[in-house]
Amino acid sequence: MSASADHAAWVVAPTEERNPHTLDIDLRTTIDILHMINDEDARVPRAVRDALPALAAAVELGVAALRGGHRVHYFGAGTSGRMAVLDAAELIPTYDLEPSWVVAHHAGGAQAMKQPIEDVEDDEAGGAAEAAGLGPGDVAIGLTASGRTPYVTGALRAARARGAGTVLISANPGAALGTEVDVHVGVSTGPEVIAGSTRMKAGTAQKLLLNAFSTALMVRMERTYSNLMVAVAARNAKLRGRVVRILVEATGLDPQTCALAARQAGGDCRVALVSLLAGVPAGTARQALAASSGGVRRALTVAQAAGTEIEVTVSSAERAQT
Repeated sequence: MSASADHAAWVVAPTEERNPHTLDIDLRTTIDILHMINDEDARVPRAVRDALPALAAAVELGVAALRGGHRVHYFGAGTSGRMAVLDAAELIPTYDLEPSWVVAHHAGGAQAMKQPIEDVEDDEAGGAAEAAGLGPGDVAIGLTASGRTPYVTGALRAARARGAGTVLISANPGAALGTEVDVHVGVSTGPEVIAGSTRMKAGTAQKLLLNAFSTALMVRMERTYSNLMVAVAARNAKLRGRVVRILVEATGLDPQTCALAARQAGGDCRVALVSLLAGVPAGTARQALAASSGGVRRALTVAQAAGTEIEVTVSSAERAQT
């Protein structure tokens, strides 16, 4: 249940402090205000970089979960929850991802995406209820600028109690909740331009961290070949063009040859790519990918071996005919 209307929480977190660099922001010209904001924003990438070792540990937890047939779950409220929903949603078309692989839970549900529902972040029991379906092998990632949002706290504690891995992403390296999770990605973004406005530097840091986390996760799950997003199925004209472009980039072959391979592969970019690079029919490429859990580089080894066997068989048959 949410906190009562007369309950007040005194939040102690770096993001709630006053920023000494912006004390007179309301007396400045528009361009000076923008310079102040930009100067503070410039601090975020460095802070994110300092947190990359912890983020790498979080990625490893996610890889282990997905490879084991389990799930990655995001939990957040307000800006943090909206960032989580956006990241999970964009993985689906970018990497042709099964929607259940990465699931976002936003306090207040879909309605809170458009219309702020401020008290839902105080619902620790609601967060715990959202994590009720998690179990051993899953990973719960809680996002909260302050590091103490009750909804996220409830979700992470419930997930941990059910045997799931737990990660906290916050802008408060000293958050007490960080001691209760497997990995705490605490980013020192410091006081906001406007005290407590965590949609700014803290939100930017969360966006960068989620981009890095999910992209690294997809790379490790072999949803790319080199830096190309090859897990693409050509379901419309734009995507058909993208598949051909990716095949041209990856193989160095002309667009006509690549377009033909894409058609023979039924629009599946990875099948077409393995077929072209290994010099095998689309059916053989598809089988190689199935044997390699969809990883193109491993599938190439399998397909090339299969292609060699085909050549040996054909050569033996030709010799027998002569």
